[in-house]
Amino acid sequence: MEPTLSTPQSRLTTEQQQQITAAAQIICAGGTVAFPTETVYGLGADVTNPSAIHKIYRIKQRPADHPLIVHIGAITHLHYWAQAIPESAWKLAQHFWPGPLTVILQRNRRIPDCVTGGQDTVGLRMPAHPIALALLQALGPEKALAAPSANRFGRISPTTAAHVQQELGSEVDMILDGGACAVGLESTIISFHDDLPQILRPGGIALSALEAVLEGPVLLPHNGQQTIRTSGSLPAHYAPATPLRIYPAEQLWQRAVALAEQDLRILVITWSHSTQSRPALSQSIEQFTMPSDPVAYGQQLYARLRQFDRAAFDYLLVEAPPDHPGWLAVTDRLQRASYH
Repeated sequence: MEPTLSTPQSRLTTEQQQQITAAAQIICAGGTVAFPTETVYGLGADVTNPSAIHKIYRIKQRPADHPLIVHIGAITHLHYWAQAIPESAWKLAQHFWPGPLTVILQRNRRIPDCVTGGQDTVGLRMPAHPIALALLQALGPEKALAAPSANRFGRISPTTAAHVQQELGSEVDMILDGGACAVGLESTIISFHDDLPQILRPGGIALSALEAVLEGPVLLPHNGQQTIRTSGSLPAHYAPATPLRIYPAEQLWQRAVALAEQDLRILVITWSHSTQSRPALSQSIEQFTMPSDPVAYGQQLYARLRQFDRAAFDYLLVEAPPDHPGWLAVTDRLQRASYH
């Protein structure tokens, strides 16, 4: 059976409300629903139903110890799903929710081990998309959605319903179409170990914005020192099938020419407008310029990588992003996509 897709609207129509009611029934019956958020599309199931959760792992081909993020419909639901919530977590939730922020907290026993990868912590967030919120509200306060991105594990996250359809097809019981995701990169994940806020995965909320709300420093990820397993924390992730490599601007074109001389088809992905060291493009080398603003770059990144992946290039050579806090999330995704 082909999954059902609803039509994207800026405001929820009667048809969309009917689709959301149907989606809630599927979730309550132990099925899976792909739904839009402001970050990427999620593959959702009832967080309290281990059988439904196992379907997510099977569909995604995801390791069983890799935890899922739990999506809730209201800030007040935090008390239901978590315990020992630090004041700093409440501050961030009240400021950024609904929005692209996931907080790692001590889980309530209502959340089964299969959701958390056996850990005592759980990632919780309230998505900022009218369809996602309407679905969560239809489920009620005693239900929530365990939902990783709606794609095969390790691959490029989907930012449109068509991406989900192309990758997962009829394995998903229903796909709710909410248009293209506004942020395009996954949520920022932050933990509060020893009451010190630390970013475990950079994302849609900038470091400076977090520090402004907390009125103090937020620790950045430490390679190899992260003790809490979280979504998107493995070295290789968000990857196209086409090999992707990152080079500084001064090395980019030199490497492209060297590969083209091996009769390989190369796409050079730049963000700056510098033509330094750029050769005349041959038939084997094409160029695409991404936005020079990190927010706009992030909005386009996954959709562009999917597009380029289908274009039969042998290599994607990416100009290294600037070494600037505003580019943390983009740099993180590109590094994981290029891991080898």
